[in-house]
Amino acid sequence: MPPLRTALLQSSGRLGDTAENLKQLDEAAARAAQGGAGLLVTSEMFLTGYALDLQDVPGLAEAADGPSAVAVGEIARRYGLAVLYGYPELAADGAVFNAAQLIGPDGTTLANYRKTHLFGGFERDAFTPGDTPVVQADLNGLRVGIMICYDVEFPENVRAHALAGTDLLLVPTAQMHPFQFVAEQLVPVRAFENQMYIAYVNRTGPEGEFEFVGLSCLASPDGVTRTRAGRGEELAFAEVDPELLAASRETNPYLRDRRPGLYASLA
Repeated sequence: MPPLRTALLQSSGRLGDTAENLKQLDEAAARAAQGGAGLLVTSEMFLTGYALDLQDVPGLAEAADGPSAVAVGEIARRYGLAVLYGYPELAADGAVFNAAQLIGPDGTTLANYRKTHLFGGFERDAFTPGDTPVVQADLNGLRVGIMICYDVEFPENVRAHALAGTDLLLVPTAQMHPFQFVAEQLVPVRAFENQMYIAYVNRTGPEGEFEFVGLSCLASPDGVTRTRAGRGEELAFAEVDPELLAASRETNPYLRDRRPGLYASLA
């Protein structure tokens, strides 16, 4: 099985302007496809921006099969690559979730995930927490999982994915100053201890009260950071290699040496 070339779109787009952000996504998908990527991953809340006024969130939220999903599906088909994008999801009962959706290269929806661990007062006021920790899809022979930002900072969350067989964990994020150590140190450790690839894709620059730090990365199961973006707008590329993944899982005993009976008190 050949490696999956993955493009990480480190960008904040334009706050509150879904149409402009879809245009930027189309342009990035063209560059990603030209660079040989089979998967393009964006940041948290990419379609609308993150630092929204609370009263604007419901009006910008869309159903998982809404017009933006249709537009992203057309982009994916046009360039023949899968796209993971962050957006505010409007549920049938009126609840709004901080969500991320994976669209396949044929334009069909493969998976939709709702952020389970909300960070800070803004998110808790704006969104309902999701209640499904492990959401997966199959892509190019890999089992792909989805989380959003703060979710990856809970080791139980990532371990649940490891036990469910996730090969590549996609984490759109809005990582802000002064927490850049998460991108620099925590994410590669999570990849190593759980024997998976992690694509951590951040926003960048000032937005409202926040200063996003960039530093998007793709970390591999051997603990190596295969690509690392800087602090500005960037489209970074790296390979997700099934052969490296299999070899690393063969030599690293973490998952085999677990003793679940000792950990019952953690549940």
